[in-house]
Amino acid sequence: MRVTSNMMSNQLLRNLNRNANTMNDTQLQLATGRKINKPSDDPVGITYSLRYRAELSSNEQYTRNVDSALSWLDYNDTVLGQAGDVMQRLRELAVKGSTGSNPQSALDSINEEVMQLKEQLVDIGNSQLNGKFIFNGENYKTKPYDFAKGPDGTYDVSRTIVTDPGQIQYIVGEGVQMPINTSGNEVFGHDSDPDNLFAIINKLSAGLKSGDLKAVSEELNNIDTRTETILSSRSEIGAKTNRVELMQGRLSDLNINLTDLQAKTEDSDYAELVMKSKIQENIYNASLSVGAKVISTTLVDFIR
Repeated sequence: MRVTSNMMSNQLLRNLNRNANTMNDTQLQLATGRKINKPSDDPVGITYSLRYRAELSSNEQYTRNVDSALSWLDYNDTVLGQAGDVMQRLRELAVKGSTGSNPQSALDSINEEVMQLKEQLVDIGNSQLNGKFIFNGENYKTKPYDFAKGPDGTYDVSRTIVTDPGQIQYIVGEGVQMPINTSGNEVFGHDSDPDNLFAIINKLSAGLKSGDLKAVSEELNNIDTRTETILSSRSEIGAKTNRVELMQGRLSDLNINLTDLQAKTEDSDYAELVMKSKIQENIYNASLSVGAKVISTTLVDFIR
């Protein structure tokens, strides 16, 4: 078969284009830092890459949920700690008020502080985090202890309050849901409970006003049982916090693992690519040099 100049020129152009495309692909990988820039680069690898990206996205959302859950639990623990401090002070005042050596003026002074503690407890019961009332379950947009002011200028807590018992669930993992809220009635007591916190304050205040030391003394046991209930709620929150922190560590490890797998699938080896790019550049330059000699041949060169 006779090799013509046209055949040589076409073959040269095909080789030049192939070398140029190969060099362009390598330079694209160097510029992006990824060896998969389109599905055709690695059809199998792209399926794994998309799967890793989807799992990383889910993992990031779980991590945000865990952070929010921890914030909620920490705030609940802080608020319950404040309620415990109020209960401790209330007990001290009850012990002081049940002593028979106090004149009525002293009992009135103790009652004034009891009224201030009542105000503080109502404020604690209406605590908010990010605009959500933490003690009203799923109905967190409504103030749970919306008491009106009484004739003495303090909250009238004689009204029955039923807080929402619904649970706020946080998804902290694949198929893992955790309730993170505490109902107000669990902390402050239901209306039928003898140790209902607001009922304790009302009875204590009535006893101090009338000088009924026996009535004041009888509330000590109710104060103790309600304090134990608050401590139990704090213990439960602490257990949940420990579990959420374990989930946080697990999600962090999983994020590192998925990121490493994604990098192995997508990321390029820069050292290898630099060497390949230099080799392909030399090949392309050599092709151009040889091609210039082939294409520059004319009829005059054959006549000479």
